[in-house]
Amino acid sequence: MPDLPDTSPVPADDRHSGGALPLYRVYDTALLDLDGVVYAGPRAIDHAVEVLAEARAEGMRLAYVTNNASRTPTTVAHHLTELGVPAEPSDVITSAQAAARVVADRVPAGSPVLVIGGAGLVEALTERGLKPVRSLDDGPLAVAQGYDPTVGWTQLAEASYAVAQGLPWVASNTDLTIPTARGTAPGNGTLVAAVRTATGVEPVVAGKPLPPMHRETVIRTGAKRPLVIGDRLDTDIEGAFNGGVDSLLVFTGVTAARDLPSAPPEHRPTYLAADLRGLLRVQPELVAGADGSFGCGGWTATVRDGAVGLGESRGEDPYDGLRALCAAVWAEADASAAEAPDWRKAFTELGL
Repeated sequence: MPDLPDTSPVPADDRHSGGALPLYRVYDTALLDLDGVVYAGPRAIDHAVEVLAEARAEGMRLAYVTNNASRTPTTVAHHLTELGVPAEPSDVITSAQAAARVVADRVPAGSPVLVIGGAGLVEALTERGLKPVRSLDDGPLAVAQGYDPTVGWTQLAEASYAVAQGLPWVASNTDLTIPTARGTAPGNGTLVAAVRTATGVEPVVAGKPLPPMHRETVIRTGAKRPLVIGDRLDTDIEGAFNGGVDSLLVFTGVTAARDLPSAPPEHRPTYLAADLRGLLRVQPELVAGADGSFGCGGWTATVRDGAVGLGESRGEDPYDGLRALCAAVWAEADASAAEAPDWRKAFTELGL
């Protein structure tokens, strides 16, 4: 395995925690999720284009990290550029690339690999010096599976036959659903479940939130102080947790502010912002008081008699208040086996 750059969180003395620097100056690379963060289907998310342009102009490296294995990096980069976010294929890291590296670590160079997926997976395997094939009759030494809208029964059956024979099976990701212009549709996780059901075998999974995706991203970007930016707790934020790096959760995608107080440790982001403008902002320090209170950006949250209360002082940004509220809830929940304190009234006062 190649040596990875040091991605330890920034030492406390060098961080923004004293309110000195905006995030784009604290971290050298932004690892950005795409759908729900940068764009929503055919349109850019509000403020994304100008924020990313400013961060790039100030020297921050932008890397676009997606669990979508169907599209090639060139296709994704073209779509971003059309939206006004100039990007090169090398700026895009996909779960197909992570899966291809996992496969390459398990089979000899040049090995045939049964592909259940589309162009993104074919290109990624080829890049790793492997030979994509479409039939078990071609003698594959492994199976690589990624989402593609053309995958049907025939391909899933072929994968099942190969996996049942004991071939290593690597899935790009296991997201159960994907967003489409017409609504929510089955994702790669649903297709993987069909092969799992037929064979009783579990695949090795490469995509977010698991370590192979973080490894692939760090190798390709050379990031030393990365910041993960996403809209999903179960992929983006958990992926940052698994990689041991900091994260910014934005509320332009699937996660709602109300989801945060009950989040388990692996789903707790470092920072919160309404949208990508949080990347340009000095994030205030989260301070724990001697009385068990937590303060952030002028807000204070304290647990009393099984409920969270907000202090009379109120800051300008309600997401700072949410950070203080969540810190109080999480500290109480983690310190005892009792129920987490009631946070609903305090949350309502935030106006989110």
